[in-house]
Amino acid sequence: MNIQFKHQSFQWKAVQSVVDCFKGQPNHSSWFRMNQGKRQLEYAAANSSIALMEMSKGFQNSPILLPEMEVLDNIQDVQRNNKLQLSNQLAGNYNLTVEMETGTGKTYTYIRTMFELYRTYGWSKFIVVVPSIAIREGVLKTLQITEQHFMSEYGMKARYFVYNSKQLHHIDQFASDAGLNIMIINSQAFAARGKDARRIYMELDDFHTRRPIDIIAETNPILIIDEPQSVEGKTGKATREGIQQFNALFTLRYSATHLEDYNKVYRLDALDAYNMKLVKKIQVKGISVHNTGGMDSYVYLEGIDVSTDKSPIARLEYEVLTKSGIVRKTRNIHTNDNLYHLSGELEQYKGYVVSDINGQHNTIHFINGKSLQAGEVRGDINELQFRRIQIRETIRSHFEKERLLYYMGIKVLSLFFIDEVARYRQYDQHNHEQNGIYAQIFEEEYMQLLHEQTTLVGDEEYLRYLSGISASQTHTGYFSIDRKSKRLIDSKSSNKSADSDDLEAYDLIMKEKEKLLSFSEKTRFIFSHSALKEGWDNPNVFQICTLKHSDSTIKKRQEVGRGLRLCVNQNGERMDSGIPNIDVHRINMLTVIASESYEQFAQQLQREIADELIHRPQKADREFFLNKILKNSEGTSLVLDEVIVSALIYSLINNQYIDREYRLTERYQLAAEQQQLVLPDELQNHVSEMQDLLQMIYTVGQENMASNGRNVNIPHVHVNDNFNRKEFREFWNRINRKTIYTVRFDSDELIRQCIHAIDQELYVPELRYSTTKAVMNRIESTQQLQMNAAFTIQERTSEQVQSKVEHRVKYDLIGKLMDQTHLTRKTIVSILTRIRLDQFELFDKNPEEFIIRVARLINDKKAARIIESVTYDVLNERFESEIFTMNTLNGQLGENAIPANKHIYDYVITDSIVERRFAKELDVSHEVQVFAKLPKGFYIPTPLGQYNPDWAIVFKEGTVKHIYFIAETKGTMNSMELRGVENAKIACARKHFEKISTEKLKYEVVHTYEELLNIVKS
Repeated sequence: MNIQFKHQSFQWKAVQSVVDCFKGQPNHSSWFRMNQGKRQLEYAAANSSIALMEMSKGFQNSPILLPEMEVLDNIQDVQRNNKLQLSNQLAGNYNLTVEMETGTGKTYTYIRTMFELYRTYGWSKFIVVVPSIAIREGVLKTLQITEQHFMSEYGMKARYFVYNSKQLHHIDQFASDAGLNIMIINSQAFAARGKDARRIYMELDDFHTRRPIDIIAETNPILIIDEPQSVEGKTGKATREGIQQFNALFTLRYSATHLEDYNKVYRLDALDAYNMKLVKKIQVKGISVHNTGGMDSYVYLEGIDVSTDKSPIARLEYEVLTKSGIVRKTRNIHTNDNLYHLSGELEQYKGYVVSDINGQHNTIHFINGKSLQAGEVRGDINELQFRRIQIRETIRSHFEKERLLYYMGIKVLSLFFIDEVARYRQYDQHNHEQNGIYAQIFEEEYMQLLHEQTTLVGDEEYLRYLSGISASQTHTGYFSIDRKSKRLIDSKSSNKSADSDDLEAYDLIMKEKEKLLSFSEKTRFIFSHSALKEGWDNPNVFQICTLKHSDSTIKKRQEVGRGLRLCVNQNGERMDSGIPNIDVHRINMLTVIASESYEQFAQQLQREIADELIHRPQKADREFFLNKILKNSEGTSLVLDEVIVSALIYSLINNQYIDREYRLTERYQLAAEQQQLVLPDELQNHVSEMQDLLQMIYTVGQENMASNGRNVNIPHVHVNDNFNRKEFREFWNRINRKTIYTVRFDSDELIRQCIHAIDQELYVPELRYSTTKAVMNRIESTQQLQMNAAFTIQERTSEQVQSKVEHRVKYDLIGKLMDQTHLTRKTIVSILTRIRLDQFELFDKNPEEFIIRVARLINDKKAARIIESVTYDVLNERFESEIFTMNTLNGQLGENAIPANKHIYDYVITDSIVERRFAKELDVSHEVQVFAKLPKGFYIPTPLGQYNPDWAIVFKEGTVKHIYFIAETKGTMNSMELRGVENAKIACARKHFEKISTEKLKYEVVHTYEELLNIVKS
């Protein structure tokens, strides 16, 4: 198979954008006398070798002859045409930035740019700087497979090579050849500290006592930096200094995620690429863990099969007793089937008789009241079983997609990310390969699901294809290879050189990409290291599964980036909008089987996209439109000058297309969708171009816009004049007395109550996993991203899994409970040794949850005893008023800070919606004179820890009975809904205030201001 390349308008626009930056530059070549080195010249002179002396001629890129201001004018014209922010100066010494989303053909685009620059201006020397071997090999592969394509376009081939410090003759050829020459080099080859990296700066005997960098610099090359954020990210200063020594004519920077924009001349970001259907649609199947109870037995409902001629059938996995022991099997289950009998009469399945299988809701019900939803798992499971479910879901998605695409000639690939090679491949004492645990699980699950495929009717051709592939043949691992042992190894060693064994790890996937895409190649599932990021973008990856813990250093966009390219068929044709009668996003669907919940994955992915799009223009205002150029299909151009822009903005406001803040409205979106946009007469011939221009604006939803507008940080909050009012000072003097408590109760009785509570009430849930399947929508506006609404849930298959924990962590159970209950070791030991054995065994089920729940029960009983027995005595000490001023408060308007007039600060910093509502009502109340949110420095000591009341309120005398009020605001007034510890602290507070109070002071727990007012007036 040969992958076919064709003209893509968006790629050509990126090429032309770079070429046009130098419009007016003459086309001519330039040469220089190349340094031949001392030994070479001495040999030539001694032997009178004229031919050798004439070989000193080298070719270089001719200098930019345009004045800098003319180049800047050209760049600004390109930026106007591409609706980009105009550069004020030539940032970064002729650095041009091209932003292209992953999967849209960035490498092809900059190779074509080289051909165009050579044809237009005669520039022939190019160096591609890459951050990794993977990307280096990817660039090399693209140059190889596009040779014939560019030969047909330009009637010539480029000479290219990969820089190798041991093969320096390539540099002589690079400099001495007059044609288009391309050198590919790793940034480590000139920026690292190793011996090989230093060779480029050394006078070398095998390079005729010359320095390689000097010959390269003489050619005055054009640098193309592929993924500059990675090239410059790790080595930073050293890389930038190394790049300067290349003496570049100018630098082109290509990436989807630039850290610096310099002079951006083209942008095709995630929003454009997705809406233009230039990349795959994304579907997510995530798995989450929940702490909730479940059944005692392992049951996993894979799904429900529904047909028109028979009742629904459930695919159920459960445990079966066999001669070799208990194993898990998946079988088709019908109504009235009894799992007790089917399992070989395992006791845990008594009562599991199927009462109903509901195909509409994808649920199964048993006569014992238990039920499962499709994808739900309950029972005994560990991390390995969790990974098994991920592998199974990946294979299942693979088969589903493959059945559809096989008949369209499209090979389906699936990619697994893992952290350790040993989980995929192991070796015995004779160095023979053996399956690791993931490979073993894969083959087991593959054979089980393959058997299901053979029952399909009408897919004989596809089934013949499957029958020719064994489970062991269809998966392969791509990792680093140890050259001595020939074993696959983890590519984690930090001391490996730039040209280490990693090269072999990518040979197959880089150099045999066409073979991998062919049906004749049996490999369909690929296991690779989680470090695989940029560099390998096989177009036919349709499933990506992360068999590892979530790694915050690897962004979700990097994970999905390996599968975003649009797929190709057996003829090498890309399945894009240029193919008649196809739905691009129906065919091109990337399914991500995530190692976390769908919500976590989708939110992070959307957040990453939104973070990058936030740099887009956000307002349709004068600055956005002025001097932009609209060019219609007939080639007529229109510059948006002051007069046209004024008329345009008036029209947008008049038609309610923008609001007072110049944000695009829903009315505009509706008019644009219906092709009914009303514009001034001057723009009637450019309606489509104007709509494209407005599409560049980052559209934030009204709710988010308002929220962002109000999210002004309050750096410091200090007391105001209300703090010094006579009324507040008097109040403060009444409540600032300190007290001490005394508790007397029977310890044996507390122990007996705790034992009884644990025996009767303790319940420790097992782990529960859930799976959600969702698909990314067309992004109509970035409001979807801001609201995490770019995905629509297709099926809430809530795959839930419970687990007995195979914990390796040693828990100090007694010490933990002592910390959380403040009881002595002797008391804790007395409780634990006397509870029922079956309750104590719950610790093995979920240690963390056991500790939390036992501590809560003990504290509840302890709190009940404290309420009955605690007493307070007043001390001579007082809280100082400095507690209001010693610590500054931080808040955010619109979040936790609201302005107030009657508060002792200009703003009230609140902790909840209830507090915010309460504070607003206090501030506008006629009866309230002044109030304060009490600082953490004011507290009441209790046997259960310090207690900090919420509010101190001074009412106007004569309007209420209780002038001074200490209020605690809670979300509910039902004391049964307040935990025992909290109730005990409140009870202690009542006794504290009763000891120090007068009839004018009252303390109470309230929900709303109306409840407070009823109390103080009664």
